[in-house]
Amino acid sequence: MRVVLAEDLFLLRDGLVRLLEAYDFEIAAAVESGPELDRALAESKPDVAVVDVRLPPTHTDEGLQCALRARRARPGLPVLVLSQHVEQLYARELLADGSGGVGYLLKDRVFDAEQFVDAVRRVAAGGTAMDPQVIQQLLSRRAGDDQPVGRLTPREREVLELMAQGRSNAAIAAQLVVTERAIAKHTANIFTKLGLEVSDDDNRRVLAVLAFLDRDR
Repeated sequence: MRVVLAEDLFLLRDGLVRLLEAYDFEIAAAVESGPELDRALAESKPDVAVVDVRLPPTHTDEGLQCALRARRARPGLPVLVLSQHVEQLYARELLADGSGGVGYLLKDRVFDAEQFVDAVRRVAAGGTAMDPQVIQQLLSRRAGDDQPVGRLTPREREVLELMAQGRSNAAIAAQLVVTERAIAKHTANIFTKLGLEVSDDDNRRVLAVLAFLDRDR
């Protein structure tokens, strides 16, 4: 699996390269700036891009904008972005086109090798990997009594958080130690309360839920 990696801090970039190679990923390019990332994404045609949101020369959202440009040129390009802090605007922009193969992790997650590698693989396969802290903030922002999220039961909110991380019903059932049938019932209730169409496509339902949670009030 070919990866383009963009991270401006040398030690972190080098560490990520070594980590991914240890798990049999091929590093097509490892770059440190926006212009280099633009070229690498266009020339290397990777299976997945792992991109720091903030890159030179602007140190604002250069990495994210490069990734979004690449997705416009190559729809569906899997992109996992890394950020130092939770920025809801970044999550919104990443999810805006509604296509799969997206992830948003805080940089702290890269120190858990298995969790990070699982996220890269999930995104590369067309799935979704959203950081739990991002999901918590989106849920909290829309949890007022006048919002549909506020009508969810505590268990439904727990299921929703795990669903938004990209987990299947089977994985949620295993984590909560309940039957898959029970999770299917909770999931149906969640979609009904949020006014979303029920879908068996795990990635599509995650994107639908996140798009709902992050839309303007």
